[in-house]
Amino acid sequence: MIYLDNAASTQIHEDVLTSMLPYLKEQYGNPSSIHRYGRLAHKAIEKARKQIALLINADPSEILLTSGGTESNNTALNGIALKKPLSRIITSSIEHDAVLEPCKKLSKNGFEVIYLPVDHFGLVDIKELKNSISEKTSLVSIMFGNNEIGTIQPISEISKICQEYKIPFHTDAVQAVGKIPIDVKELGIDLLSISSHKLYGPKGVGALYIKNGLDIPPFILGGGQENGLRSGTENVANIVGFGMACEIAMKNIHENFSYVKNLQELLIQKISDEIPQVTLNGHPQLRLPHNVHFTFLGVNGEDLIIKLDEHGIAASTGSACSVNTQKASHVLQAMGFSHEQITGSLRLTIGIYNNQKEIDQTVDVLKKIIVELRAVSPFKEKYSFV
Repeated sequence: MIYLDNAASTQIHEDVLTSMLPYLKEQYGNPSSIHRYGRLAHKAIEKARKQIALLINADPSEILLTSGGTESNNTALNGIALKKPLSRIITSSIEHDAVLEPCKKLSKNGFEVIYLPVDHFGLVDIKELKNSISEKTSLVSIMFGNNEIGTIQPISEISKICQEYKIPFHTDAVQAVGKIPIDVKELGIDLLSISSHKLYGPKGVGALYIKNGLDIPPFILGGGQENGLRSGTENVANIVGFGMACEIAMKNIHENFSYVKNLQELLIQKISDEIPQVTLNGHPQLRLPHNVHFTFLGVNGEDLIIKLDEHGIAASTGSACSVNTQKASHVLQAMGFSHEQITGSLRLTIGIYNNQKEIDQTVDVLKKIIVELRAVSPFKEKYSFV
């Protein structure tokens, strides 16, 4: 099996799994307990918190442990909103559903939500951002790198604007953390969402960076864990694994970036050269290193995924989180794509466990599948497929 859906989830790193095992077996204490078992569990959590913080150059006290990117995004949006009722929130039209859905709910409860447009590369309009800011604005939330097309936003520029107007800036960095170097202090980010299973850690755990001095109210009440912000007994094994995944990512970030980037460039080049009537989507340079997103004219993306799966290749059309809703990509719609262009899209996302042989094999299989699908395409005369 060739796995090219690393944006959906990554394979757990062997060292991550090894680090988790003691906390699934002999070190099973509750971290809130004061006996040795509890103290060992608590110490393990605090070590992981430091590992997570180091990856983004934050202070450990600024790391709120969560169940993943979705909870982190919801906590950031709702936390700021509760502090300033009926205020204005500015986001983009291509955010992940974990941002768009909370925004939709907030808009029903009296908040004003501004959705910034994007250009054909998926970049937000900075002028529109400036024009959208008012005295009522309580938060700007723009994702770091898009989960579908891979476009990286001008985060530093957005941050400077937010600092100028003294507005908190949140970024969903789930697809970017561990893939590219991120320094929250240098970039001036106030809130940042992370997910463990996107960087070779376990599922069901993540974090929200909250800059010191920025207070948000708790949503889950109970025993007062996570400094009172998120009550409930901590998932120690997963948190330990998350911390280890962050440590590994930090140690190897430049090496892994170069390795994955080379495979990305190879895949883009081979598809562009060897398959006719294809279009690379997203920004050609300002792009996450693991993301490749193409439109194949006259081909249905879901048919492509099924055919690829039959040949042992795992891919997707876009966000795995929105598959069950069976809706067209809001990202491609916001970029001005036609229905035909949207349905013909395919996302291939590379990881550190992929290799050149797999890239070559994938392109060979793609070439054959696309010829087969175009032979029965209702658009074959329109595009003169041969």
